[in-house]
Amino acid sequence: MTVAVQDTLQYQSGFGNRFESEAVAGALPTGRNSPQQAPHGLYAELLSGAAFTAPREHNLRTWMYRIRPAAMHGRFAEVAVPHWQTGPFNDAPTPANRLRWNPWDMPETPVDFIDGVRTVAGNGDAHAQVGVATHVYAANQSMHRRYLMNSDGEMLLVPQQGALRLHTELGRLDVAPGELGLVPRGMRFRVELLDGQARGYICENYGSPFRLPELGPIGSNGLANARDFLTPVAAYEEDDAPVMVANKFLGRFWQAEQAHSPLDVVAWHGNLVPYKYDLARFMAVGSISFDHPDPSIYTVLTSGTDTPGVANCDFVIFPPRWLVAEDTFRPPWFHRNVMSELMGLVQGVYDAKAEGFVPGGVSLHNCMLAHGPDAATFEKASQAALAPHKVKDTLAFMFESRHVFRPTAQALAAPNLQPDYDSVWAGFNRHFERR
Repeated sequence: MTVAVQDTLQYQSGFGNRFESEAVAGALPTGRNSPQQAPHGLYAELLSGAAFTAPREHNLRTWMYRIRPAAMHGRFAEVAVPHWQTGPFNDAPTPANRLRWNPWDMPETPVDFIDGVRTVAGNGDAHAQVGVATHVYAANQSMHRRYLMNSDGEMLLVPQQGALRLHTELGRLDVAPGELGLVPRGMRFRVELLDGQARGYICENYGSPFRLPELGPIGSNGLANARDFLTPVAAYEEDDAPVMVANKFLGRFWQAEQAHSPLDVVAWHGNLVPYKYDLARFMAVGSISFDHPDPSIYTVLTSGTDTPGVANCDFVIFPPRWLVAEDTFRPPWFHRNVMSELMGLVQGVYDAKAEGFVPGGVSLHNCMLAHGPDAATFEKASQAALAPHKVKDTLAFMFESRHVFRPTAQALAAPNLQPDYDSVWAGFNRHFERR
């Protein structure tokens, strides 16, 4: 196998830009996307991530110049990937309960990324291109001569333990805990485990692609800055040994053999690209007077709907930050939402829970289900001195959706589902005094 890259990975900076990259000088044609004969005997191929007539600011596509066409593969046959499920999610009744899971165990036998995915909950329908699926992954083996493409949605990866190297058609990305990585719908890739084993979270987005949220009154600076998103430079695999390509298509997995690596793109240009982002670069904003602001100010990426301001899915983080508000209960208040919230924890503790929510775990608070700080957190925060305070050594996140998250039967039957989660709200004392 020949991999045309530098000794260290290289990246381009920016979100939503139109990039170009070539691993061999002169491989990118000039002036024409599909000349009669592409340079170096390559084949021109277009990957479209939006309808052809979508508005210019929403149109996503990349031209690739590759050694062989992607169509050069055998017939697909269905294969079993039993723990990775797809919407519509109707294999179990959705309980009107708040739910929380301990971390999923690492596998005891060799398991790669595809087979290590466990679906926790989801909503919408992959066929209708609406909603999301939320998964955890736990793997101890790199994908070897096996590649994945997801025809159902783009994949937002949030590592919690162990770094990933994403080998994609457009190049390589290293994504470690504290970062996110995204692979667009339909792009072929494989996952290498850089630390021997890995665990983390996935949001499989069936709806409109994730993009940066509008900033409104915040202005031109703040939250996630476009320049901090990194996309790879061209790097190709020149390999003529047989490989398997798995295609996730309408919730089922289909696999075909082909006689060469699908990552044989020598040059490319466009704006449909994989990318990574270091969550430590997020510019958090908050109250400097009083009151706890809405969590929407911590939105990194958003997938919109036809209703302005109502998200198919928001990716929201709760990073280290200063709390300075006066005469204010600083943890999240007690609340019920139209939006549904599925949370994960990458590291540290979450400031609304004293215990029970640990890195690698998941909590789910669906539409209109009452939740908020547990009793211990409430008592502590109610009596705390309101001096400026920095929340340190933490990184929690939330997939927030307008659609109810419907847990899968396997998640509801999982041994790591906490049976007594409701008890965290059982210890509140009556303080009311009529005067």
